[in-house]
Amino acid sequence: MNENTIAFIGAGNMARAVIAALVKQGYPTANIIATNPTMPKLAALATDFGIEVTTDIIKAVKLADVIVLCVKPQIMAEVCQALLAGAPEIHEKLFVTVAAGLPVAHYQRWLGDEVRLVRAMPNTPAQVGLGVTGLFPHRLSNYEKSFVDQLFTGCGLSCWLQQESQINDIIAVTGSAPAYFFYFMQAIEQTAQQLGFAPAEARAMVAQTALGAATLAAQSELSFAALREQVTSKGGTTHQAIETFREGQLEALVEKAMKAAIARAEEMAKTL
Repeated sequence: MNENTIAFIGAGNMARAVIAALVKQGYPTANIIATNPTMPKLAALATDFGIEVTTDIIKAVKLADVIVLCVKPQIMAEVCQALLAGAPEIHEKLFVTVAAGLPVAHYQRWLGDEVRLVRAMPNTPAQVGLGVTGLFPHRLSNYEKSFVDQLFTGCGLSCWLQQESQINDIIAVTGSAPAYFFYFMQAIEQTAQQLGFAPAEARAMVAQTALGAATLAAQSELSFAALREQVTSKGGTTHQAIETFREGQLEALVEKAMKAAIARAEEMAKTL
């Protein structure tokens, strides 16, 4: 499968994460090309990974067998229409899109009814090979699905979805979730500083505790609830903290936030 040339449209964090994972697992750099309207991010990709870069989007897609769309949803229509106008043969290529909120029907309108497409929803821990990527295929062969597996295998865990609507759900469960954890870590860090710990010390302690808790959870067969109970002695300090979270209805707030993320994804699909 390494003979496929992959063009990344956009050179932001997600493109960088996938490119880094591909190069790390030995994918030929000669078969990876990235394009972006401006050079600074492209130059960094070329320097760091030895791939080909260009500001000529049409050149990039004409060279490619697989096109990975890494642009913001708000400009996706413009980008797709430019591709179709400049390279009518793109209907022969496999598309992968990491944009949130844009259903397959939109890409059919922009690129043609016969487009072969994967909607992918990675999260930012893909940058360190510890992400989760939700994948929904449209008109893919088994070979193409295997190639997409290879494309994202270095990013962490991949999950093929049975229904397109699940993409919006996985946005709330994994796509946006790193921000939830970072927000909680930020709150602990701020309180640690208020208690007198130096900023660098507070950050290091919070990051290490989060890493330790996540690693313990990943390696354990116990439920998250059971792991929490192991730390929570009745009447003790942790018990008091957990009860305070419950009084603030933390679980209900998390549910509300996740459903708000899903609703926003559905709204974007209607307005873009």
